[in-house]
Amino acid sequence: MSLSRRGLLAAGGAMGALAATAASAAPAAAGTPHGKGHPGGGHGGGGHGRLLTGFDRLAASGYALLKGQRVGVVTNPTGITSDVRHIVDVMHPDERVDLVAVFGPEHGFRGTAQAGGSEGRYDDPATGLPVYDTYLKSGQALADVFTASGVDTIVFDIQDAGARFYTYIWTLYDCMEAAALAGKRFVVLDRPNPVTGRAALGPVLDPAFSTFVGRREISQAHGMTVTELALLFNGEFLADRPADLEIVKMSGWSRSDFFDATGLPWVPPSPNMPTPDTALVYSGTCLFEGTNLSEGRGTTRPFELLGAEGIDHTWAAAANALGLPGVAFREAYFAPTFSKFEGTTVGGVQLHVQDREVFDPVRTGIALLVTAKRTWSGFAWRPDNWIDKLTGNTRVRTMIDAGADTDEVVGAWAEDLTAFRAVRKRYLQYR
Repeated sequence: MSLSRRGLLAAGGAMGALAATAASAAPAAAGTPHGKGHPGGGHGGGGHGRLLTGFDRLAASGYALLKGQRVGVVTNPTGITSDVRHIVDVMHPDERVDLVAVFGPEHGFRGTAQAGGSEGRYDDPATGLPVYDTYLKSGQALADVFTASGVDTIVFDIQDAGARFYTYIWTLYDCMEAAALAGKRFVVLDRPNPVTGRAALGPVLDPAFSTFVGRREISQAHGMTVTELALLFNGEFLADRPADLEIVKMSGWSRSDFFDATGLPWVPPSPNMPTPDTALVYSGTCLFEGTNLSEGRGTTRPFELLGAEGIDHTWAAAANALGLPGVAFREAYFAPTFSKFEGTTVGGVQLHVQDREVFDPVRTGIALLVTAKRTWSGFAWRPDNWIDKLTGNTRVRTMIDAGADTDEVVGAWAEDLTAFRAVRKRYLQYR
């Protein structure tokens, strides 16, 4: 992989009221490359006191970072406080913040759109604020949106799901790049990675396969928070023209914490991410979007239920025979209400994660692809080879087609993953 090693010198320390909040906390990592960090301790896990998100800490400072700025917020329904108020609804009436615009990602600011959709340009009925659409906009076109909005500072606050192909992290990337082009400050407010930040897993994207489900060379399950990703993006991929970046970290979160340890309310970050359990399997089973099998959209357990017409008990039996750690597979039958096989009863499997500490979602996803192809004669990749966009390479598809087993496929990305892990380590902000 070809990752820049530029921009790894530590930038400025914490400032203002947030600096005072953080003064007694030792940093979890040396420096915050290409971005001014506002550490929040960040070493305690669930059970070590109430977790404070980046927004919680920004608000507690009296919005010191935003003083004298015309502010726009990139957010969606997950941008909430611990008492489930939306941050836009909190900031809008507060005289300490000059909030003038909102920017909506895929699914929209208020979350009314399905996958592959957005809400367009409108005025928010609750606040009267103009809402601008960022979905599928990047570069100068997105910079022009920021310029037209009249903002000085852009704030990003969206809950991620931990997978490279979950598009909000590329909204983050695109907005950072566009903010630099437009000469705007960019502030990222942190939230937990719901599936922990312990490890990076899976293949690293080949830049030849860059799309909105994977812009740059990170692993399939990145094991980072959005502020850590922002620092990595700025230091590795935007180093020639970095964003004027500041981050506001969490306090009370550790890398080993799953979402239920945070005490935060879960808001589905997209219509087919209903629970933290979905996020736990998503970085592996979303690969079935690249096949002719249902990935469970149109059911109450998307990405946990997988199947197609004509599959029977043999797939679950083959998957269980592998003895994958932390997961078991149940023969399952379901009828999706939309998407693939709408209204048709199909057979397949349901994943049951029994020990999430040892469960590897990416290896499990590969194992399910391998066993599905071997046990069901109807198996096929999507004609557009979408699987290559999801995995970020052709190797997964071509190796499975050639009869490779799970260990062989997983082993093929080991060198790239080791290199990415070394780069990733430089940007981690929590222990």
